[in-house]
Amino acid sequence: MKKIHFIGIGGIGLSALAKFLSNDGHKISGSDIKQTEITNDLATNFDAKITIPHHEDAVEGVDRVIYSAAVRPNNPEYQKAKELGIELLSRKESLKTILGEKEVYAVGGAHGKSTTSAMLASLLHESNALIGAIAKEFGSNVRSFSNNKVVFEADESDESFLNSNPTLAIVTNVEPEHMEYYEYDEERFYNAYRNFLNLAKVRVINAEDEFLASLDVDSIKLYPSKDIHNIVFVLVNGEPHTKFELLDLGTFEVFGFGNHIALDAALAILAALELGENVENIRTNLLHYKGIKKRFDIIQNRESCVVIDDYGHHPTEIKVTMESLQIYKYLRDFSKLNVIWQPHKYSRTMDNLQAFVECFEGVDELVILPVWAAGELEVDIDLKGAFSRYKLLMADSVTKEDGIVKVFKDGYVIREYSEGLVTAFGAGDITYQIRGEA
Repeated sequence: MKKIHFIGIGGIGLSALAKFLSNDGHKISGSDIKQTEITNDLATNFDAKITIPHHEDAVEGVDRVIYSAAVRPNNPEYQKAKELGIELLSRKESLKTILGEKEVYAVGGAHGKSTTSAMLASLLHESNALIGAIAKEFGSNVRSFSNNKVVFEADESDESFLNSNPTLAIVTNVEPEHMEYYEYDEERFYNAYRNFLNLAKVRVINAEDEFLASLDVDSIKLYPSKDIHNIVFVLVNGEPHTKFELLDLGTFEVFGFGNHIALDAALAILAALELGENVENIRTNLLHYKGIKKRFDIIQNRESCVVIDDYGHHPTEIKVTMESLQIYKYLRDFSKLNVIWQPHKYSRTMDNLQAFVECFEGVDELVILPVWAAGELEVDIDLKGAFSRYKLLMADSVTKEDGIVKVFKDGYVIREYSEGLVTAFGAGDITYQIRGEA
């Protein structure tokens, strides 16, 4: 047993590693800049000593320190650990020791990797799981069993997926993102994916993705337009479900709406088959998947007003979710779809501005909140001008009280939504605002 301290333990990725190592018998502690639902969970359910905010005393007596990508060398705990000669590992570096001896089923890709990971965990119902989101089936980003098998959501943002030791690798799609890390070198970015796939003995890919289709690599190839048939969207107790046929394997049903949901499920199904799961067990276990928190997450389900929280922060993600929302709006017979968007990062907003403008097509009213900086320096972006084609509200914040979504500007409520379909997009604190928890 080791005493392991995590700097930035409140992050979804680092908290997953902390829980995983705690379940493996290690004593964990951690720090972050503020107390959150995640830090409370770690303290209550994993007996972690949590320090808020960071303080150099927090690393006294620990054997290893693991730190998030957001931590800088001037962090007091980082500096103290270095002074004391404690082993210091980035999250990326720590994966080698954490996953090095496991049988890892890694899921990578630009979009859909959290969903596909959670689906695969449902299909491999006695596997460990390390996911970059809360899977509603088991109410956590981690699931533990006393075996060596791990479903792992593999992150390309800092090439850390190259340290994941995959036995099996799924790649949903590939699209240049996080290019600041890759120094805007597309060849380096694409090579990272090539190397990730080459690490695995078994590979399952979306063969209609332009980059993945170009690879000369032995893999199980899914051709969505040919292999997935008769996609149907249905409501089950007011919640979205997708039915589809896959190859000659019959019909499957899964939580969520959209062709992309069928694609993610199909990739997970093909992987599970390759790992020896019986197709009838797969069909049954797929029904255990209940979605993941903050992905088409229905946080209020009333006859007159449904409120959805969605983590989508890239135009491709938002566009496919908007398509699902239009289906849901139609099936629930709502007259209006109102969207609240909190842009995430100035760099992402500027790099994809035109795509963001286009991805909200079909919305009845669009509310834009201030950019969630995520540590970046502020940049002046004329969002009001760029989105002038929409019925637009520029606002400061939102909340939800007694089933009503309230929009604020300069301290005043400027709009209330009590009917129809209301959806919030973003990866910042919008998830707490729309739930009335901010």
